[in-house]
Amino acid sequence: HIPQGPVCTNLGLKPGQRLTVKGKIAPNAKSFVMNLGKDATLLGLHFNPRFDAHGDVNTIVCNSKKVEEWGAEHRETVFPFQKGGTAEITFGVNQNDVTVHLPGHQFTFPNRLNLSVFDYFDTQGDFTLQSLSWE
Repeated sequence: HIPQGPVCTNLGLKPGQRLTVKGKIAPNAKSFVMNLGKDATLLGLHFNPRFDAHGDVNTIVCNSKKVEEWGAEHRETVFPFQKGGTAEITFGVNQNDVTVHLPGHQFTFPNRLNLSVFDYFDTQGDFTLQSLSWE
C-alpha cells in the first residue's frame, strides 16, 4: 500500500508558471511519486525518484499517463535525494515541456499530452509534503 499525500486540483498552472514542492523524505524511503497533470487520469508528468524500487536504485523515473496507458519511461541518473532528508523540487511549465529543477540539476520532460494547463498535483509514497507554492 502506497501512502497517499495531499491531492490538489484546480491549480491552473500555465506555461511560464512554476510549482515548488518542499517536503521530507522518509528515513527508510523506497520511492516517492509526484504527479502533475489535468486530473488523476491524465498525467503530463509522473515523477518517481526510486531509492530502491522496481529494480531501480537511486534513479529518477519519469513518465506520462493517458487514462490507463503509460508512455515510455524516461530515466535520469542524477539523484540528489537522501533518505531522511528534505527535498525541494520546482516544476516549471513551458509550452512544450516541463522543466524539473532539482538541487544542482535540471532536466525537461516533454508535454506529451499537449496539456495547456496543469490543474492536478498529488504526492504518493515515502514523502511528506510540507509546502507547496506556485507563481
